[in-house]
Amino acid sequence: MQTIEVVIESPRATQAKYKYDPKQKIFILKRLLPLGMVFPYDFGFIPGTLGEDGDPLDALVLSEFASFTGAHLTCRIIGALKAVQGKEGKKAIRNDRYFCVPAGSITYSTIDTIDQLGKEHHKQIEEFFINYNKVDGKVFSCLGTVDAEKAFKMIRKGKE
Repeated sequence: MQTIEVVIESPRATQAKYKYDPKQKIFILKRLLPLGMVFPYDFGFIPGTLGEDGDPLDALVLSEFASFTGAHLTCRIIGALKAVQGKEGKKAIRNDRYFCVPAGSITYSTIDTIDQLGKEHHKQIEEFFINYNKVDGKVFSCLGTVDAEKAFKMIRKGKE
Protein backbone atom coordinates (compact mmCIF):
# COMPACT_ATOMS: atom_id res chain seq x y z
CA MET A 1 0.00 0.00 0.00
CA GLN A 2 1.50 3.30 -1.16
CA THR A 3 0.81 6.33 1.04
CA ILE A 4 1.41 10.02 0.49
CA GLU A 5 0.77 13.21 2.41
CA VAL A 6 -1.90 15.58 1.11
CA VAL A 7 -2.41 19.17 2.27
CA ILE A 8 -6.04 20.25 2.02
CA GLU A 9 -6.77 23.60 0.40
CA SER A 10 -10.54 23.40 -0.14
CA PRO A 11 -12.58 21.09 2.11
CA ARG A 12 -15.45 18.93 0.97
CA ALA A 13 -18.77 20.80 0.51
CA THR A 14 -17.20 24.27 0.46
CA GLN A 15 -17.86 26.85 -2.20
CA ALA A 16 -14.50 28.53 -1.50
CA LYS A 17 -11.36 27.73 -3.52
CA TYR A 18 -8.28 28.36 -1.38
CA LYS A 19 -4.71 28.29 -2.64
CA TYR A 20 -1.58 27.90 -0.57
CA ASP A 21 0.96 30.71 -0.98
CA PRO A 22 4.38 29.21 -0.16
CA LYS A 23 6.06 32.63 0.05
CA GLN A 24 3.71 33.92 2.73
CA LYS A 25 3.04 30.42 4.14
CA ILE A 26 -0.70 31.08 4.28
CA PHE A 27 -3.86 29.97 2.49
CA ILE A 28 -5.51 32.65 0.37
CA LEU A 29 -9.07 32.72 -0.94
CA LYS A 30 -8.61 32.42 -4.71
CA ARG A 31 -12.28 32.56 -5.70
CA LEU A 32 -15.78 31.40 -4.91
CA LEU A 33 -17.57 28.80 -6.97
CA PRO A 34 -21.01 29.71 -8.37
CA LEU A 35 -24.06 29.21 -6.19
CA GLY A 36 -24.91 25.53 -5.85
CA MET A 37 -21.42 24.36 -6.84
CA VAL A 38 -19.23 22.89 -4.09
CA PHE A 39 -16.21 20.61 -3.89
CA PRO A 40 -17.42 16.98 -3.83
CA TYR A 41 -14.48 15.90 -1.64
CA ASP A 42 -11.50 17.51 0.03
CA PHE A 43 -9.19 18.98 -2.61
CA GLY A 44 -5.55 19.80 -2.09
CA PHE A 45 -2.01 19.13 -3.16
CA ILE A 46 0.85 16.69 -2.67
CA PRO A 47 3.70 18.63 -1.02
CA GLY A 48 7.16 18.39 -2.54
CA THR A 49 5.84 17.76 -6.06
CA LEU A 50 5.57 19.89 -9.17
CA GLY A 51 3.26 19.50 -12.14
CA GLU A 52 3.45 20.93 -15.66
CA ASP A 53 1.35 23.89 -14.52
CA GLY A 54 4.09 24.93 -12.05
CA ASP A 55 1.97 24.02 -9.01
CA PRO A 56 2.18 20.97 -6.75
CA LEU A 57 0.25 17.92 -7.99
CA ASP A 58 -3.50 18.07 -7.28
CA ALA A 59 -5.19 15.50 -5.05
CA LEU A 60 -8.83 14.65 -4.42
CA VAL A 61 -9.30 12.96 -1.04
CA LEU A 62 -12.31 10.62 -1.02
CA SER A 63 -13.64 10.36 2.50
CA GLU A 64 -16.80 10.29 4.55
CA PHE A 65 -15.76 13.46 6.39
CA ALA A 66 -14.73 16.99 5.47
CA SER A 67 -11.44 18.07 6.95
CA PHE A 68 -10.30 21.71 6.97
CA THR A 69 -8.03 24.06 5.07
CA GLY A 70 -4.43 23.34 6.04
CA ALA A 71 -5.05 19.80 7.27
CA HIS A 72 -2.27 17.31 6.47
CA LEU A 73 -3.66 13.84 5.76
CA THR A 74 -1.79 10.58 5.24
CA CYS A 75 -3.55 8.92 2.33
CA ARG A 76 -3.53 5.77 0.19
CA ILE A 77 -3.34 6.34 -3.56
CA ILE A 78 -6.15 4.61 -5.48
CA GLY A 79 -5.36 6.01 -8.94
CA ALA A 80 -5.33 9.14 -11.03
CA LEU A 81 -7.43 10.93 -13.59
CA LYS A 82 -5.11 11.94 -16.43
CA ALA A 83 -6.18 15.31 -17.81
CA VAL A 84 -5.15 18.39 -19.74
CA GLN A 85 -6.37 21.90 -19.07
CA GLY A 86 -5.82 25.36 -20.41
CA LYS A 87 -7.36 28.58 -21.61
CA GLU A 88 -9.55 28.38 -24.72
CA GLY A 89 -7.41 28.67 -27.86
CA LYS A 90 -4.10 28.14 -26.04
CA LYS A 91 -1.96 25.05 -25.66
CA ALA A 92 -3.33 22.74 -22.97
CA ILE A 93 -0.97 21.28 -20.37
CA ARG A 94 -1.19 18.15 -18.26
CA ASN A 95 -2.89 18.69 -14.93
CA ASP A 96 -3.76 15.28 -13.53
CA ARG A 97 -5.91 14.67 -10.45
CA TYR A 98 -4.68 12.05 -7.99
CA PHE A 99 -7.38 10.15 -6.12
CA CYS A 100 -6.68 8.97 -2.61
CA VAL A 101 -8.32 7.84 0.60
CA PRO A 102 -7.26 8.90 4.13
CA ALA A 103 -5.49 6.16 6.04
CA GLY A 104 -8.14 6.38 8.80
CA SER A 105 -11.23 6.22 6.58
CA ILE A 106 -13.79 3.59 7.51
CA THR A 107 -16.31 4.02 4.67
CA TYR A 108 -13.65 4.02 1.95
CA SER A 109 -11.32 1.50 3.61
CA THR A 110 -12.19 -1.20 1.04
CA ILE A 111 -11.69 1.08 -1.98
CA ASP A 112 -8.35 0.27 -3.61
CA THR A 113 -8.93 1.45 -7.19
CA ILE A 114 -10.79 4.20 -9.01
CA ASP A 115 -12.80 1.51 -10.83
CA GLN A 116 -14.39 0.47 -7.51
CA LEU A 117 -16.10 3.86 -7.35
CA GLY A 118 -18.41 2.88 -10.18
CA LYS A 119 -18.81 4.51 -13.57
CA GLU A 120 -21.51 7.00 -12.53
CA HIS A 121 -19.58 8.22 -9.48
CA HIS A 122 -16.44 8.54 -11.58
CA LYS A 123 -18.33 10.43 -14.31
CA GLN A 124 -19.76 12.90 -11.78
CA ILE A 125 -16.25 13.69 -10.49
CA GLU A 126 -15.05 14.24 -14.07
CA GLU A 127 -18.02 16.55 -14.72
CA PHE A 128 -17.19 18.53 -11.57
CA PHE A 129 -13.67 19.23 -12.85
CA ILE A 130 -14.93 20.08 -16.34
CA ASN A 131 -17.46 22.59 -14.95
CA TYR A 132 -15.08 23.89 -12.26
CA ASN A 133 -12.58 24.80 -14.99
CA LYS A 134 -15.27 26.20 -17.31
CA VAL A 135 -16.25 28.72 -14.62
CA ASP A 136 -12.60 29.88 -14.58
CA GLY A 137 -12.52 30.23 -18.39
CA LYS A 138 -10.52 27.04 -18.89
CA VAL A 139 -11.07 23.83 -20.80
CA PHE A 140 -10.51 20.55 -18.92
CA SER A 141 -10.31 17.30 -20.89
CA CYS A 142 -10.09 13.84 -19.36
CA LEU A 143 -7.57 11.46 -20.93
CA GLY A 144 -8.48 8.37 -18.92
CA THR A 145 -7.48 6.87 -15.61
CA VAL A 146 -4.53 4.94 -14.24
CA ASP A 147 -4.32 2.49 -11.35
CA ALA A 148 -2.67 3.14 -7.99
CA GLU A 149 0.72 1.73 -8.99
CA LYS A 150 0.99 3.91 -12.12
CA ALA A 151 -0.32 6.95 -10.19
CA PHE A 152 2.36 6.49 -7.52
CA LYS A 153 5.04 6.33 -10.23
CA MET A 154 3.67 9.57 -11.72
CA ILE A 155 3.85 11.22 -8.27
CA ARG A 156 7.47 10.08 -7.84
CA LYS A 157 8.24 11.64 -11.22
CA GLY A 158 6.62 14.89 -9.98
CA LYS A 159 9.04 14.90 -7.03
CA GLU A 160 12.13 14.76 -9.28
